Amino acid sequence: MPQADLSYSTTVKFDVPAVLAKIEEVIGTHDTSSGACKGRAHALDITHHDHVLLRLRMLDKPHRDVAFMQGLLTALQEALREMISAPCIIGVEIGFLERHYASQTFT
Repeated sequence: MPQADLSYSTTVKFDVPAVLAKIEEVIGTHDTSSGACKGRAHALDITHHDHVLLRLRMLDKPHRDVAFMQGLLTALQEALREMISAPCIIGVEIGFLERHYASQTFT
């Protein structure tokens, strides 16, 4: 299950839930085995320059090679560019969860 942390300047106005849903959609398009994405948004009142930063972490799997990661990075950049208006700096960082990461669902 991928994890997306979206931090952004509160001065940048956009539909945050729609962006989180779009991130999940883009990931699912590139990797049908990825499952749901845990999306979290962090609004920041104090920033230096208006910005949006997406940090995405996924499990390290053999099919997620350099080409896969670069393709996903490009697709996420394009999707965010369409949903967030200028002027704004949009950063995207994708990588892998630590080897010893574990998650449990409590019901």
